[in-house]
Amino acid sequence: MRVEHDFLGEMEVPDEVLYGVQTMRAMENFKITHQHLDPEFIASLAKVKKAAAIANMETSRLTPRIGQAIITAANEVINGRWDDQFPVDPIQGGAGTSINMNMNEVLANRALDLLDEPRGSYDIVSPNNHVNMAQSTNDSFPTGIKVCLCSKSQRLTAALDKLADGLDAKANEFHDVIKMGRTHLQDAVPITLGQEMAAYASSVRRASRRLQTAIEGIHAINMGATAVGTGLNAEPKYIRLVAEHLSAITKEDFHTADNLVDATNNTDGFADVSAAMKVTALVLIKMANDIRLMASGPRCGLNELKLPARQPGSSIMPGKVNPVIAEVLDQVCYQVIGNDLALSMAVENGQFELNVMEPVMAFNLFNSMNYMTEAVNTFREKLLAGLEANRRQCAEWVRHSVGVVTALLPHIGYENSARLARKAYQTGRPIEEIVEEEGLLPVSRLHSILSPEHMTTPGIAS
Repeated sequence: MRVEHDFLGEMEVPDEVLYGVQTMRAMENFKITHQHLDPEFIASLAKVKKAAAIANMETSRLTPRIGQAIITAANEVINGRWDDQFPVDPIQGGAGTSINMNMNEVLANRALDLLDEPRGSYDIVSPNNHVNMAQSTNDSFPTGIKVCLCSKSQRLTAALDKLADGLDAKANEFHDVIKMGRTHLQDAVPITLGQEMAAYASSVRRASRRLQTAIEGIHAINMGATAVGTGLNAEPKYIRLVAEHLSAITKEDFHTADNLVDATNNTDGFADVSAAMKVTALVLIKMANDIRLMASGPRCGLNELKLPARQPGSSIMPGKVNPVIAEVLDQVCYQVIGNDLALSMAVENGQFELNVMEPVMAFNLFNSMNYMTEAVNTFREKLLAGLEANRRQCAEWVRHSVGVVTALLPHIGYENSARLARKAYQTGRPIEEIVEEEGLLPVSRLHSILSPEHMTTPGIAS
């Protein structure tokens, strides 16, 4: 054991760990989720520390010997070498101070290793004086969140774009599958299954663009704002340089916020990102539930779609297969919506110059992105790729539908059409058969009016 101290007193720390006394206190105080920090966030925060070290060396406040050791240590953390040295709970009080100090202590002690100095020799490399130089938790922690979200969002938008591509492919495959459209869960007028799939693709692409727009909004960072946005202890040159170096390290276009006080006490940018994911969840739920309904049955439901059989559906009913992939997408989306509510409450509960609720924001944002990315990929790979149309059943529903009478309105008028609809409901006979029987239209013209090409495109049949 080694003995470390902070202004609250001394504490023994195991020699084999890179973290120090403040991390130990956090481990004692915050036993909340029993989860670990997201590894991608650990790497993201290390990138922030690396950029700060480079900027501090260029302003000559940090000596090259210490600065290079911190940079090397940060590179190791970025590469995932020391993930097990970050034991603090993701949800904690203190606006992320414990997470920031966990990083500062790991980098300081690893730098001491590299300099052949004993761990805990903070007079040589200090977590506060050197690793945290010209910083506060209040600028480095939210910047780390933004770096992480930019990285994660690339995978989520890629997953959404691939899903949209898959839906477009199904739109082409099903372009000639005529089926009944439905409004109010009641028969409406015909549509093609391809048109429905293309509509899903369009909404998913819009969701992807919405998320990308929200992510663009969090490229403004408050590094150099330090405690409350006034820039105390941060040189103007450092403020410019740290944004430049972070951009170079991350390959993202980060820039210093126009108003550092605003950027330190407001977190509405995170609300934008969360809201974009919530709306994406709503789009995905709608699509998944439509597909579940169209696949219902198979004997006593709509039975218009055939889903890939992925696992037995019941512990008691032999032969039952459930739409489990659509169901898991729904459930993930419900979680994302719940996460957005938690984040919204945290965003509005920031007082004065800082929002101290950023840890729960980060926790929910990261989880939402992780979960949604995996769920979207799972849906595309395990459901959409093997999705089949039940062409026979789709055609049968159209043949027996009364909704096709709408296509006759311009040709026989509303009153006749309503009368035919009523007769069809009463007798259970197809509309086309009743029209032929009554001789209201020549058969060839009737077939033209009720053709799939006419009923699923704009215009009036001649």
